[in-house]
Amino acid sequence: MKLLFFVKILSLGILLCFVELLHAQNNEMELWNSEIPNSVASNEYKEVFDTKLGRVTKVINPTLRVFSPKEPNGSAILICPGGGYAYLSIEKEGYKVAEWLNTLGVTAFVLKYRLPSDEIMIDKSIGPLQDAQEAMRYIRRHLDKWSIDNNKIGVMGFSAGGHLAASLATRYDDQIYEVSDTISTKPNFSILVYPVISMNEKIGHQGSRNRLLGINASKELKENFSNEKHIDSLTPPAFIVHASNDNGVLVENSLAFYLGLKHNKVSAELHLYQDGKHGFGLGKTGTNQHWTQHCEQWLRVNKYIN
Repeated sequence: MKLLFFVKILSLGILLCFVELLHAQNNEMELWNSEIPNSVASNEYKEVFDTKLGRVTKVINPTLRVFSPKEPNGSAILICPGGGYAYLSIEKEGYKVAEWLNTLGVTAFVLKYRLPSDEIMIDKSIGPLQDAQEAMRYIRRHLDKWSIDNNKIGVMGFSAGGHLAASLATRYDDQIYEVSDTISTKPNFSILVYPVISMNEKIGHQGSRNRLLGINASKELKENFSNEKHIDSLTPPAFIVHASNDNGVLVENSLAFYLGLKHNKVSAELHLYQDGKHGFGLGKTGTNQHWTQHCEQWLRVNKYIN
């Protein structure tokens, strides 16, 4: 009987430890504690998660899911999944990426941001950036909770999420909602993977542009959301990845951002792979599968991780 009791206690202890670890690894928090800015109430608009594809659409309540490494090194990265501003590829370009970053000792935050929609927003063009700015503020408000170094917080984005990440890196000073503190939204570095950068007609991704700005967007609005136009000497350093045969988001997007950084003497590294097309995530076959190794090396050389 004593042995049976001991086994039960031991099993319970293991279960509790597992639950605690799982909670620490996948702690999802609501981004906005108060009313969500720029929002419009809609009873018809409801969030949908496609378990088969690992995609989420129609986000109403933005969240941050934190993935904590076993041995955090003080670095943190905010992850913005892609999906052409139509959906979020939250498993492939969010959760799986966060798990990889954990192996480097990086605390990862996956942002489930609002997708541009006139149904739930007053101005759909700024909705995603509002969430990204608040996410960066949220991380900086809780540095001690996750033992994060304020000087080692980056942003990472894939495809349209790369456009959002680049927007945060270039438009961190834009006052697009009311705030009660002076916490900076400027990332210390950015990692852009096959990113949408420009909104112009020549190289911009039409689907992302139309969803974010509308089909009849003015030239001024397109310029305002073309991130290569907003680079200056204070733009944070960047690591950029793209496949040369990407027919979804043209490689010229990454080239434009890289050249803008170079022109302004901002440290940057650009990797263009022979193949991979669009949406290769953590890497499939060919040379693009090694981009994570190159990224890790860049993070170490620049002392963003130990």
